[in-house]
Amino acid sequence: MDLHTVIEVRDARDRAPWRPGDGWLGGGTYLFSEPQPHLRRLIDLSRMGWTPLQEHADGSLETAATCTIAQLSRWARQASFPAAPLFEQCCRAFLASFKIWNMATVGGNLCNALPAGPMISLTAALDGTCLLQGQDGTTRRLKVTDFVTGAGQKALREGELLRSVTLPARSLALRTAFRQVSLYGLGRSGALVIGTVDPVDKSFALTVTAATVRPFRLWFPLPPSAARLRAAIEHAVPDDAWFDDIHGLPAWRRHMALRLAEEIRRELADVADRADVADLEEGDPR
Repeated sequence: MDLHTVIEVRDARDRAPWRPGDGWLGGGTYLFSEPQPHLRRLIDLSRMGWTPLQEHADGSLETAATCTIAQLSRWARQASFPAAPLFEQCCRAFLASFKIWNMATVGGNLCNALPAGPMISLTAALDGTCLLQGQDGTTRRLKVTDFVTGAGQKALREGELLRSVTLPARSLALRTAFRQVSLYGLGRSGALVIGTVDPVDKSFALTVTAATVRPFRLWFPLPPSAARLRAAIEHAVPDDAWFDDIHGLPAWRRHMALRLAEEIRRELADVADRADVADLEEGDPR
C-alpha cells in the first residue's frame, strides 16, 4: 500500500517534538496493508537497538515491542520452561505468511488491539505488563488486560509508545492449555481461549480473546467446576463485549468460547490430577 499522505519517515533515535499526523512504525505490516489518511509522518523504531528478548535476574521475561514474531518463535522453541509451548501456539495463530512473521512485531500486534491479535492472547494469559514511555521520557506500567480496552482501542496517550512487555517468572512456570477456532480452515481466529494452572498453589486462570472486543482474564484460587466457570464467564463478559464482524457472529463466538473453556478446564484438571499422583508416588508428604 502506497501511503501517499506520508511526507516524511524519521528515525526514532533523532528526537523531535510529536505533532499531529505522527505515527510509530514498527514492522509496518498493518500500516502498509490499508490506507492511513490521518498519517503525515512515520517515526521508525526499527533502529532503536532494543534487545528482542531479555531474561532478568528475577526470572521474568521482557519482550521488546520491536521483537518480531519470527524472533519470538525461534527463542520459544529452544526454551525449556513449562509455558514455552504456548508461545509457539500463539505465534502459529497468526493468519500470516513467513514474510509477515519476519516483519510483524509483538508491540505492533498489541497496539493494533485487534480482538484476534495472538500476542494479546499470549501476554494477557501470562499476566503480562506493558511498559509505556511518553515523549518526555516518563514511563508507566499497565497490565495487558488494561492496555487493550476495546476492538482497535488501547490505553496509549498522545505520543506515547509501547516499549516492552514483561512476563513474570511465575507465569513462565504455569501449565497451559490452548484452544482456537475459526469459521474457516485458515481463517482469522473467531475465539482463542487459554487456560493456566499454577503448580505452586493450584490456582486456575482462563483468558478469553478473539471472541471478545478485549481480553478477559478470570482467576480462581482452585480449578472451578463446569457450572462455576461458565457462570464466571457469563458474568465477566457483558453481552456487548462479544465481537461481531464477518469472521463470526456474537452468539457463535460466545458459544465457542464457552465450549473451549470447558475443554480447557477438563484438560488442566486431568493434568493436575496426574501431577498430584506422580508427586505422591515420589514421596510427596501431602
